[in-house]
Amino acid sequence: MRKTARAIGHNGGVTSTSINLAPSAPRINRPNTVAVGTIVWLGSEVMFFAGLFAIYFTLRSMAPELWAAEAGRLNVPYSTINTIILVSSSFTCQFGVFAAERMQPRMTGWSPRKWGMVEWFFLTYALGAVFVAGQVLEYATLVSEGISLSSNAYGSAFYLTTGFHGLHVTGGLIAFLLVIGRAYAVKRFGHKEATSAIVVSYYWHFVDVVWIGLYFVIYILR
Repeated sequence: MRKTARAIGHNGGVTSTSINLAPSAPRINRPNTVAVGTIVWLGSEVMFFAGLFAIYFTLRSMAPELWAAEAGRLNVPYSTINTIILVSSSFTCQFGVFAAERMQPRMTGWSPRKWGMVEWFFLTYALGAVFVAGQVLEYATLVSEGISLSSNAYGSAFYLTTGFHGLHVTGGLIAFLLVIGRAYAVKRFGHKEATSAIVVSYYWHFVDVVWIGLYFVIYILR
């Protein structure tokens, strides 16, 4: 589009100038590559745990009497408490993400409403660590009662499914420490640090959802 503007000079003469208004370039909003990569990787993790669930159900269908006898020795109330601890860590993790999104790495007061990402992630780490410790204690109890990885098909299925999940929880705990350390290392908390917190929360929520499925299948549908 071309527009002509008329201006009056100092001598009273009239001059004309042409102004070319070029259309502005469209703004392209590209998705964050780190977040997209994390989501794609979690898709592969879904397939991995789907395979573990398939192994569990296959072995269970082949030995229903063994499953009924061995599953009856599980401490369901204990596992329920441990599950509540892990699920509650998803809420504390999300509060940490909210703090990261508003660029608040650390607390501005002692009230939880004023906590930053670091404080919420420390609490999430503590809850996850308690869950892992509780799982180790449960393993020790079951092994003392004769249920081990090599004892029978039930033991193999139980320790494979819950054990791999426990390793994933441990990996999430390490990721929390790395994000917290990065928040202390940088001079200014920015979008890169916030993105790191967000992608770790994706992983942690995934781990929690997988455990809910495992808890329902192993401890409820016995």
